[in-house]
Amino acid sequence: MNWVFSEGFSQYKNKVSDIIKNFKNGGTLIGPGARNIVKIFEIEGKKYNFKSFKQHNFINRHVYKFYRKSKARRSFEYANLLLSKNFYTPNPVAYIEFFDFWGLTSSYYVSEQLDNCFPLTDALHNADYPEREKIFRGYATLMFNLHEKGIEFIDNASGNFLLKKENETYNFYLVDLNRMSFHSDFPTDKRLLNFARLTTDVDTMKIISNEYSKLSGVPVEYCLQKINEASEKMVRKRKIKKILKFYKYFLKK
Repeated sequence: MNWVFSEGFSQYKNKVSDIIKNFKNGGTLIGPGARNIVKIFEIEGKKYNFKSFKQHNFINRHVYKFYRKSKARRSFEYANLLLSKNFYTPNPVAYIEFFDFWGLTSSYYVSEQLDNCFPLTDALHNADYPEREKIFRGYATLMFNLHEKGIEFIDNASGNFLLKKENETYNFYLVDLNRMSFHSDFPTDKRLLNFARLTTDVDTMKIISNEYSKLSGVPVEYCLQKINEASEKMVRKRKIKKILKFYKYFLKK
């Protein structure tokens, strides 16, 4: 068992322990809970976000004990890293890991619950969303600043950005942090590939390309071309994955 708390939160260890013991039956579920399970719990009148990561297979359990950091630990450490570099993410509270002789059995990441916010998905799927262009220019600026710091936020899907409007500015909070890479040399083409998961909508790509071009000095046409290519490649990859799953299902029968 491994318990690691951020400074100022270790006094909640007993309460966090009680919540984990009753995790299945308590709290308010966020999302479908099909893979990882995210729930909101209250501690002393304040809301906290508990993320329970999907149980790993036999081999990965061993890997996450001896060779690789757990997703919970990476989420916690990457949150602290982002904050240290002046990016936004809900304040990390703790990560908890449980082990047996063979490997990792379960893990949890706990952070403060962010209220009065909305996911980038809301603006992405609504062409009439208020200040939509401003939001996507802000998103492009965030991505450029991450890239300048050598940070590649791999799971760059719209649901992993929460927006909070403060003093007429949209602040972007990154969530689902366990998949990030860090580069000392981060070339332009690799940076633009990082947009692959966001959207297939060309108008949205044009806004993002225009803003990223202004910030980076890379021609806007090139930005748009590479982002569009990355998006199309991701679509093809997802289609192939669905086909393989389909055949795998019927082969089992």
